[in-house]
Amino acid sequence: MSKYQVVGIGNAIVDVISQSDDAFLDLNGIQKGVMQLVEQSRGEMLYDAMTNRTQSPGGSVANTIAGLGSLGLSTGFIGRVHDDALGQFYADGMAEDGTDFVNPPVQGGELPTSRSMIFVSPDGERSMNTYLGISAELGPEDVPTDVAGQAEILFLEGYLYDKPKGKQAFETAARACRAGGGKAGIALSDPFCVERHRADFRRLVKELDFVIGNEHEWQSLYETDLSSALEQAAADAGMVVCTRSGHDVVLVQGDEEAVVPVDEITPVDATGAGDQFAAGFLYGVATGRSLEVAGRMGCLCAAEVISHYGARPEADVMEMFKAAGLV
Repeated sequence: MSKYQVVGIGNAIVDVISQSDDAFLDLNGIQKGVMQLVEQSRGEMLYDAMTNRTQSPGGSVANTIAGLGSLGLSTGFIGRVHDDALGQFYADGMAEDGTDFVNPPVQGGELPTSRSMIFVSPDGERSMNTYLGISAELGPEDVPTDVAGQAEILFLEGYLYDKPKGKQAFETAARACRAGGGKAGIALSDPFCVERHRADFRRLVKELDFVIGNEHEWQSLYETDLSSALEQAAADAGMVVCTRSGHDVVLVQGDEEAVVPVDEITPVDATGAGDQFAAGFLYGVATGRSLEVAGRMGCLCAAEVISHYGARPEADVMEMFKAAGLV
């Protein structure tokens, strides 16, 4: 009997969200609509420049796991926070969302808890400035074998490959999961992350059970147009998912292909759209749904999260599934 239906491993980051206009972004040298890594001093400067701050537990895969927990699945998250105010806030927030945060906050660590300063523009675009802090020290020693090894599904964050220890933690967890009979998969994270680790990610696509990415990430991975990239991915991977902003979602597994239409919605805040798409999709996979139904579940979760500020669901998503005839 598996201990968890889904376990995530990734950066444990507190999201600090503020509204801003394009002039503010230009003034502070913030690149609109992308995630940039920042040093501690710049992170503190941007934090001080934020107005109307709201904060919530974040990190890409952690957001996905929280979405799955809110849907009633048994979930765990492997991550690293410091025993400071933000770290305690993070651990408590994960527990409130119904997820086991399996690593206690680290006492006496030199680096503070990671945080991402997210500036939301009037058009809903989010510009993320992430100080990795202590989560960048996540290593294989932080992976409890009884957690990763007892997961039906393990979901891994591509950003972990930015640090050698993170890469080792990632591969330790994937081996333990698959040795225990579980399925392991990855989110490609962003096109720049793909560029940094293209050779590793191409290998992982062949080794893992599922891979989720958007059109830009798949194109970056195979350095070609989307159609050719997906054809290559389908030949390499067990299951391929490609999201396209404002377009159909494409899902491929072996000879089976599903194309799921997307309802265009003007976002209030696009933060977490990909994370919650992954939550809906993995809920479908974990509960034995077809590719098409899993894709539709993902689209519903993404639509819900972009209708409000923050990267985690606020509505009763299960009721939305029922209303759409998906459960």
